[in-house]
Amino acid sequence: MNTNNAHQCDVLVIGSGAAGLSLALRVAPHGKVIVLSKGPKNEGSTYYAQGGIAAVFDEDDSIESHIEDTLIAGGGICDEGTVGFITKNAKECVQWLIDGGVPFDLDENDKSDHPRHHLTREGGHSHRRILHAADATGMAMQTSLQDNVNNHPNIHFLERYNALDLITEDRIGGDPKKVVGAYIWNRNREHVESVRAKFVVLATGGASKVYQYTSNPDVSSGDGIAMAWRAGCRVANLEFNQFHPTCLFHPEARNFLLTEALRGEGAYLKRPDGTRFMPDFDTREELAPRDIVARAIDYEMKRLGADCMYLDISHKPADFIEKHFPTINMRLLDLGIDMTKEPIPIVPAAHYTCGGVVVTQQGQTDLKHLYAVGEVTYTGLHGANRLASNSLLECVVYAWSAAKDIILNIDSAKLPDSLPYWDESQVTNSDEEVILQHNWHELRLFMWDYMGIVRTDKRLERALRRIQLLQQETHEYYSHFRVSNNLLELRNLLQVAELMVRCAMERKESRGLHYTLDYPDQLEQSGPTVLEPEKFRTSNPLF
Repeated sequence: MNTNNAHQCDVLVIGSGAAGLSLALRVAPHGKVIVLSKGPKNEGSTYYAQGGIAAVFDEDDSIESHIEDTLIAGGGICDEGTVGFITKNAKECVQWLIDGGVPFDLDENDKSDHPRHHLTREGGHSHRRILHAADATGMAMQTSLQDNVNNHPNIHFLERYNALDLITEDRIGGDPKKVVGAYIWNRNREHVESVRAKFVVLATGGASKVYQYTSNPDVSSGDGIAMAWRAGCRVANLEFNQFHPTCLFHPEARNFLLTEALRGEGAYLKRPDGTRFMPDFDTREELAPRDIVARAIDYEMKRLGADCMYLDISHKPADFIEKHFPTINMRLLDLGIDMTKEPIPIVPAAHYTCGGVVVTQQGQTDLKHLYAVGEVTYTGLHGANRLASNSLLECVVYAWSAAKDIILNIDSAKLPDSLPYWDESQVTNSDEEVILQHNWHELRLFMWDYMGIVRTDKRLERALRRIQLLQQETHEYYSHFRVSNNLLELRNLLQVAELMVRCAMERKESRGLHYTLDYPDQLEQSGPTVLEPEKFRTSNPLF
C-alpha cells in the first residue's frame, strides 16, 4: 500500500554523530532541521571514540607541523588544500565545541586562573596536540552536542528511522541531479515514510561493519555511501580501510577499542613471550602510523600462529593508568584483566573508512542540495591513511563549512510540493529471514579474508564474484519482501563492499592502508582512486 506519512523540513540531516549534530546546531537558527537517527540518538561511532580531537593549542606546536604530520601519514596522496583548510580552521571549530560545553581535560599542572587544556600525543603526531576527555572523548562530545540539540526548538529528532534512499527531482518531473528528499523506514511502525527537504545532509559514518572484526557499533553499515552512489554521486579511495591496531581480544567484548593514547603514554606492543616487536618494523616503534602498526601485528600473529598480540602499560604507575584511562581500566577489570599489572590481549580490527562520497570544501556532493560530512565522505584529508584524531576534527570543520554554505542558500531554495509515494503493494512479509543472516555472515567473513590488511589480485577477484552472487540473491529478496533493518543494511553493505573491491582493483601499488602482495612497491606518481557511477554501476539498477 502507499504511505502518506510525510515529513518536511528545510534541512534533513541523516545521522546523529558529531558531524550531523554539529551541522544541525549551526543551521538551526536559520530553518527547521530534522535529524534522522537509525538507532538510539547516541549509538554511533562518535560516542565510542576514545582518543580525542587534534588541533594546535600549544605555543610550541604549529599548523605547519600538523599539516606535515597529516601528509606523511596520508602516504603522499592527501589533498594539500584540504589538509591546510582543516588544520587552519581546527582551533576555531574546537573552541566552538568548548564554548558549547564539551569538557575537555585541563592541565592539572597549570595553576593559573584559566588553565590550559591537557594535550596528549598519538601515533604519527610530532607534538602533543590531542584534546581529550580522559579516555572517553567521543562520549563527552556526543553528550554535549546532544544536550544542545535537545534544547533547540528548531531541531526535531526522528529516532529509530533508517534512511532508505535519496529522492531526486526527476521523480517529480525535474532535475535528476538535484535531491529533494528521502525515503525513510520507521523501525517502530515498520513502514516507509518520506521527507521533503530543501537540503539533505549525509552524516552516516563509515562502513566498517562490512568486516568480521570491527571496533565500530552495529550502525556503521555504509548507508550514506551506498545511497549517494545509487543517486549518482562519485566515490573515492574506498580501498583505504583503516584497521585499528589494538582492539581487545576477548569473547565478551569483541568491539572494545583500546585507544592509541595508551601507546602515546608509553604502552608497549609485545609478543606472547613478552618481547617487543615494533622496533623491528619502524624507527617510530609503537608511535608509527596505524597502517604500519596493524600490519606488524598481523604479520607477527601469522608468523607465530598466535591468536593475538599484547599491549602492555603495566610498567607505568597504577594511579597514572587509573587516572588517564578510567573507562578502559574499569571495563577490563569487569572482564578479569588488570591493566595495571598485566598485558592486554589485542588484535587489529576494522576501524575507519578513509574514502567515501566525493565532496567540495563546502561539503557539496555531485548532486545539487545534497551535502555530506564526516566519515561518509572523501575530502582528501586522510589520503592513504588517517592520522589519529583527525577524524573528529574533520567532522566539526566540515559541519561548519557545509552549514555556512547551506545558510547562504536556505532562503532562496524551494521546498518540493510533493514526493512520490512508496509503493508496497507488490511485496509481502518475509518468511525467509535466515537468507539475510547467512548472506550477512558470508559477506563479513570473506571481506575480512580477501579485502583485509593484506590483499592479492586473486583474493579481490574472489571477493567480487561472491559480492555479485550475494547482490543477486539480495535483489531478489528486496523485490519480493517488505524492507527490514537487516535487509537495508545488507543491501548497502554489499554495495559498499563492491565499491571497496573495485577501488582496490584499480590501485596497482601498495600505499598506506592498501597493501597487496602482487604490487608491494609504491608508484612514483599516484593520486586518489575515483569511481563514477556511469562507468562502474553494476547491471542491477538497485545496486
